[in-house]
Amino acid sequence: MDFDLFVIGGGSAGVRCARISAGHGARVGVAEERHWGGTCVNIGCVPKKLLVQAGEYGGWAEDAAGFGWTMTKGSHDWGKLIAAKDREITRLEGIYRKLLNAAGARIFDGRATLVDAHTVEVNGERYTARNIVIATGGNPERPTIPGAELGIISDDAFYLKTMPRRVIMVGSGYIAVEFAGIFKALGAEVDLVYRQPLPLRGFDHDIRESMQEALEAQGIVLHPNSTPAKLEADGDMRILTLTDGRTLHADLVFFATGRKANVAGLGLDKVGVELNAKDAIKVDDGLRTTVPHIYAMGDVTDRINLTPVATAEGHALADTLFGNSPRNVSLRNIPSAVFTTPPVASVGLTEEQACAMSPVDIYLTKFTPMRHTLSGRGRKTTMKLVVDKATQKVVGAHMMGEDAAEIIQGIAIAVVMGATKADFDRTIGIHPTAAEEFVTLRTRTRTTDLAKAAE
Repeated sequence: MDFDLFVIGGGSAGVRCARISAGHGARVGVAEERHWGGTCVNIGCVPKKLLVQAGEYGGWAEDAAGFGWTMTKGSHDWGKLIAAKDREITRLEGIYRKLLNAAGARIFDGRATLVDAHTVEVNGERYTARNIVIATGGNPERPTIPGAELGIISDDAFYLKTMPRRVIMVGSGYIAVEFAGIFKALGAEVDLVYRQPLPLRGFDHDIRESMQEALEAQGIVLHPNSTPAKLEADGDMRILTLTDGRTLHADLVFFATGRKANVAGLGLDKVGVELNAKDAIKVDDGLRTTVPHIYAMGDVTDRINLTPVATAEGHALADTLFGNSPRNVSLRNIPSAVFTTPPVASVGLTEEQACAMSPVDIYLTKFTPMRHTLSGRGRKTTMKLVVDKATQKVVGAHMMGEDAAEIIQGIAIAVVMGATKADFDRTIGIHPTAAEEFVTLRTRTRTTDLAKAAE
């Protein structure tokens, strides 16, 4: 065989798997046809957070008056921001290449496809490998409505030449609410159109309600229980018609209505790699596909589509195959964040998920953060603990508020370790912080079980 391992995909999962495997002494090849670093580094979480931070500076300039500063908020230069973003992304992409080269992996710039169960083809050349990893990630999808091609998807958003002045966001998942906040903070008028009654489906209900209030407080116009029917162009103007007959006008329509595993054209059918009901690659707990020596990881499996999960899977498989340290990655208690303004973060079970298993105690607080008692901005923080009633273990922690992601990362350690509510209660808080609320929540808000939740 030419390689002990060949990795198709140079994103978070593929690079980590290739680098660690090569470090263990394996002969490794890795191919990427587009961006080294994958979606996250190039057209996902990293540049997205830079845009979020750009918007935050404008908000801070407005808030400064409450603290005695005389400050005039000037205009924003979108082109300068995108150029700075591009420089940083180019730097990060170079780091990924350096890491692979330093580890001894062989890099291929090009599309790799499966020829047979042990052979891949890249740039017209064929290579054999004892093990193959598919880590090709996912792609955003447009809705199947007339005129959908007139709108953009998340891949396009990072390369807009000019800042739109009026935007219609379609969707209410994390990409939709994040970009709604980005465009609003940078000066656009924003409408958010979504099918659900509340944004952020899958998150805890109290957090979803708080997010709806936060979006409205920013001046984003919400259209819940709404579905797009068609998109039309009138010169540079875009006209979105909803199924109830209403029309919305903007100079940009952004579809954030879902993503799909990137499996087309890989040759999976040639070798017997099966897909699941969501048209993603089917894997077992050890990341094996239906072909024993072919593995898949990251978003192409459409399980928990988060960069740290993909990275952890890549590392675990490398250790299993070549490091004499077999292990799997647990998909329980995975912390996650939504970088809205303010951000959302959570770990563990929602109240709805937890009470379907057993009765739970709920501890919930909502308050104005200290900063905004002076700034005057109408922004609230929501914090919530979900506690199993029988064991008193904290099985879920949820927050919407400034620094939520930084705070929940620490709380996640406690949840993963199985900390009880008593462990939280006997922990001394850091004062004055929002984080201390997690260890000073003494009064139970309610007890919920499946029957009460159904009511």
